[in-house]
Amino acid sequence: MITLLGIVAGFGLIISAMLYGGSPADFINLQSVLIVLGGTVAITIVSFSLKELRQIPGALWRLMVYTPHDPQEIGVTMIQIAEKARSGGMVSLEKVSKSFENEPFLQKGLELTADGVKVDEIENILKQEIYSTVSIQSKSVDLLRRSAEVAPAMGLIGTLVGLVQMLGNLSDPSTIGPAMAVALLTTFYGAILAHMVLIPLSTKAERNSHNESTLNLLYLTGLLSIGREENPRRLEMQLNAMLPQKNRISYYD
Repeated sequence: MITLLGIVAGFGLIISAMLYGGSPADFINLQSVLIVLGGTVAITIVSFSLKELRQIPGALWRLMVYTPHDPQEIGVTMIQIAEKARSGGMVSLEKVSKSFENEPFLQKGLELTADGVKVDEIENILKQEIYSTVSIQSKSVDLLRRSAEVAPAMGLIGTLVGLVQMLGNLSDPSTIGPAMAVALLTTFYGAILAHMVLIPLSTKAERNSHNESTLNLLYLTGLLSIGREENPRRLEMQLNAMLPQKNRISYYD
């Protein structure tokens, strides 16, 4: 939600400046839109394989709507699960896993542990899961960054197109204004698209990807400790070793 609010606020300020200085209609040019938007989409698509393009939209959407969790709460949750497994046995994890439908990584790990899968095998499966997720998410970030690189370049190309049209028709004064509008507005559109949309989104996607990976590592540490049937107090120490000082857990204090 805050991402949408930020983008809307940014565009609101730009539109306010347009209204203050004249008519917003002066900033609308279909030819410039086609050059910048069409060119950016086309060149970005060329930069990736078809398989990657099929995977990216879903991963990108997840990153955009991702709600970061408190690492401390995650740590406490894992300790509580460890205590349940210690008192009720591994079979009790099957029931526990059903309450984590919104956390597929944790749910999968709990189901594997409840099924009696060896700890080393669980570790390999979940690490591969983390690697695959990070790989797809990094491509999503790369797509946004590539688009952010292309948009200003397409704006420059549009500017050159407008200038060529203007210089080629200097004998007809009526064509100078429209050609100059294309020249200036394509640069404007390219800068807006790159710096007000694509770069902020890529930064947020990268941060959310990092946060999700960190939480998945906390989940993995907890699941492996549960699978080894270690004392939950030991799990608390392991988790605290991974957390910043301000997020350290004091569950047994």
